[in-house]
Amino acid sequence: MAASTVTIASSYATPSSPYRASPLSSTPPQTLPFRRRSSLRPVSAVAVPEKVEKLGEDIGNLTLIEAKGLVDLLSDRFGISPASLAPAAVADPGGGAAVADAAAEVVEKTEFDVVIEEVPSSNRIATIKVVRAITNLALKDAKDLIEGLPKKFKEGVSKEEAEDMKKQLEEVGAKVSIN
Repeated sequence: MAASTVTIASSYATPSSPYRASPLSSTPPQTLPFRRRSSLRPVSAVAVPEKVEKLGEDIGNLTLIEAKGLVDLLSDRFGISPASLAPAAVADPGGGAAVADAAAEVVEKTEFDVVIEEVPSSNRIATIKVVRAITNLALKDAKDLIEGLPKKFKEGVSKEEAEDMKKQLEEVGAKVSIN
């Protein structure tokens, strides 16, 4: 622990000037010892062996480059990755019910995209009519939608709507998929 000194000039009233001290007082400055780090250790609720405590202090004093080297070494030697130490990896007291619920939510999709994959040239006019009826697009916009396939026809619709659109388009000969 390196000790530094701090110099404090006195600024209290002296007998010669009862109200305030002059800026150039004749009193000598006082020197007090100042330590950068306290020698007191934080109190821990868990007793830790001295070897582990020293290791923790050594890790805390590493530079960023040294810390990265330590992470790489642990990854190579023991297969430990920073992601494996993340708080999300802590065991769930609910027995994994939260993970099962999250998986069920992912499986249950509520919004679907209707994609027109292909329209045979003989069925283009009938397909354009169905597209106009479903989307209320102008003739030119519906025609542009049919060209350059595959294209998303509708985005973010319910499953029932997507199935209905797919049925109408397939009746006129278009190949449609729901994503």
